[in-house]
Amino acid sequence: MAAQPVNPSTLTGKIMCGYQGWFRIEGDGSDMGNFHYGPRDFGPGNIHFEMWPDMSELDDDEKFPTPFRHEDGSIAYLFSSTHRKTVTRHFQWMEEYGIDGVFLQRFVGYTRNERTRNNFNGVMEHVRYGAEKHNRTWAIMYDLSGGRPGDLMETLVNDWKRLVDNHKIREDRMYLHHNGKPVVSVWGIGFNDNRRYTLAECLELITFLKEDPKYGGNTVKVGVPTYWRYLNRDALNDPLLHEIIRKADIVSPWTVSRFGTPQDASNYIRRVAAADMEWCKENGVEFMPVVFPGFSWYNLERSRSRKAQFNQTPRLRGEFLRTQIRGHMENGVTMIYQAMFDEIDEGTAIFKITNDPPVGGGSRFVDYEGLPSDFYLKLVGEAAQELKKKLQ
Repeated sequence: MAAQPVNPSTLTGKIMCGYQGWFRIEGDGSDMGNFHYGPRDFGPGNIHFEMWPDMSELDDDEKFPTPFRHEDGSIAYLFSSTHRKTVTRHFQWMEEYGIDGVFLQRFVGYTRNERTRNNFNGVMEHVRYGAEKHNRTWAIMYDLSGGRPGDLMETLVNDWKRLVDNHKIREDRMYLHHNGKPVVSVWGIGFNDNRRYTLAECLELITFLKEDPKYGGNTVKVGVPTYWRYLNRDALNDPLLHEIIRKADIVSPWTVSRFGTPQDASNYIRRVAAADMEWCKENGVEFMPVVFPGFSWYNLERSRSRKAQFNQTPRLRGEFLRTQIRGHMENGVTMIYQAMFDEIDEGTAIFKITNDPPVGGGSRFVDYEGLPSDFYLKLVGEAAQELKKKLQ
């Protein structure tokens, strides 16, 4: 039975998923090869992803053959995010399980040239179609990773202007709003991993998105490091980061792979997130914590000739994710960001994953530990309904 239509006028009471939409495969017409599945010589032992999607519900025209084989010798298929039917199917699952919607990831580097930009615009149009058809909400999340000096106020701002003027995304019936304004998120502010853009550029961008007479007037969510309040560990030691967060409307600290057990998660929520929320109340900013079901990038790092632990953060049959959601709800959060809907590169996906992945060749796949392929869709959907009830 389909869930009730989502109210796109507020973030309050919602669990929103990140949606990458970046998977391409030979034969899908995108001319982008096996983008985010693997390199040009994609095949067993040479891939970029950790989980094999459950392809059992997809139609033949959504399935693309790969060099991989299942244990019974049958061909293993993958999907392409360029296929409208597949993206729409993802939104159908969101509706079926009661998941509110997605922040569509839009990497600043992918918008620099027209060919790549148009390709990702196509995925965005599929997301718009799926959200409209299945009454889910969506919003743009710019990811600054890979950004160069000048990208924020040139590449990104010009892209946002095109989305507003040409695609008119803020006029979508299901485009997410909050406090009467369209929502746009900017991820990657204040990390101490040698990014090439500056905090000053970030402040200028947030100011533009909030105050520009034509393209501003947005509710702005910023994705920042876990230890943003302390200005240490994964965060730059620069008080300008706090100024940027005060300028924004919502702060969302990135916690993926920052802790690895339910007890560690509980400790973070009790010791760090609770104090983050107090800071936010004092500074007039809303708090949107990130939760994740597990983490692994064994195959991705292997393709880069680096070692990583397989299944680095075990899911523990859902207990790891439940602990985070439960802890944040006990803290009184009003909104949650679920990392991620379709992110199989880092093993954080919650959509349907097979327990019968291909075998051989050195590639290893995280599965759902024998649980049904829709287990995490149900878990997140039920949590979304619980959050709404708590806020009634």
